[in-house]
Amino acid sequence: MNHQTVQIVCARCGQPAGPLDWRCATCGGPLFFADLPVFKPRFIRHEDWSLWRYADVLPAARQVSLGEGGTPLTPVRLPDGVVWMKLEYLNPTGSYKDRGTVTLVNHLLALGVGDAVEDSSGNAGASLAAYAGASGIRARIFVPESAPAGKKRLIALNAELVEVDGPRSAPTAACHEAARTSVYASHAWSPFFLAGQMTCAWEIWEQMGGRAPDAILCPVGHGGLFLGLALGFERLRDAGLIERLPRLYAVQSAACDPVVRAWEAGLDEPLPAPEGHTVADGIVVNQPVRGREILAAIRESGGLALRVDDAATLAAQALLVRHGLLAEPTSAVPVAALPTARAHAGLGATIVVPLTGSGLKTLTH
Repeated sequence: MNHQTVQIVCARCGQPAGPLDWRCATCGGPLFFADLPVFKPRFIRHEDWSLWRYADVLPAARQVSLGEGGTPLTPVRLPDGVVWMKLEYLNPTGSYKDRGTVTLVNHLLALGVGDAVEDSSGNAGASLAAYAGASGIRARIFVPESAPAGKKRLIALNAELVEVDGPRSAPTAACHEAARTSVYASHAWSPFFLAGQMTCAWEIWEQMGGRAPDAILCPVGHGGLFLGLALGFERLRDAGLIERLPRLYAVQSAACDPVVRAWEAGLDEPLPAPEGHTVADGIVVNQPVRGREILAAIRESGGLALRVDDAATLAAQALLVRHGLLAEPTSAVPVAALPTARAHAGLGATIVVPLTGSGLKTLTH
């Protein structure tokens, strides 16, 4: 595709936006692309087993890459049946965030950006720091003071770490202020980040022999991977390559569950929730930027919004460990919701769970 002619518009009001805008100047809504090319199998670069095998349908051209994408899809026999685990924690910085970071950073490089800011609970910041270091972009990452120490150390290797006291929303507010004089490289707001996440859906489709699973369970904070999967499978459906979307299950921590609250109330917008303490620190987001789109994707796919508590999350993490999969607690959130989702999807349903972040980052001894 011609990356120089990609048109960005507001996802809510349709107003055009500039290439470095991070939200709509008219209504404040999130941005997306006015049009993207139809996905066609002949565009796949089969010699390249990274997300750049889909370069011809991505809105950014590759200048820098750390080998992101191409993660295994592994069958795991759990007590109530086989689940396919997509090992997203095997991306270069140990989380799924690298898929979106690489497309975002390459977009910034094409525009000559040399300085960027981001707010993160850990994984997104570590990802941006690594790609900024590889590309020569100066990055400042605003994080909660309470963020896991391992993630903060990773960020500090290649970026300026700015710790902010208070809830998860505090570093976001500080970063928004810093973005007045810098480029906001936001995993929550950037459409280029979402574009990279679509590649996870296309890999799953390829790895399953050109078909979609019956259901996908995903942890949801801002919902970047969840929406990327929804958009990726929508493009496969629109191209006539699959008949229907997988049922999409958005799973949140009971400590911070704005999407689940809205789902249960039958609303179209998330209901702001307290930012309670939880082991699932990666999804403590009380107002998801694209919450309306998350709820719409759940409904369109015939899925559900589910919540789990910390006890269930830690039990699910221990279950994964017993199967040789060392994922961080946030990754175990959808595993804890498997019994409910399986009952809803039906016996025999093919289920995929992306394991979003590495447990190595949370080890303290």
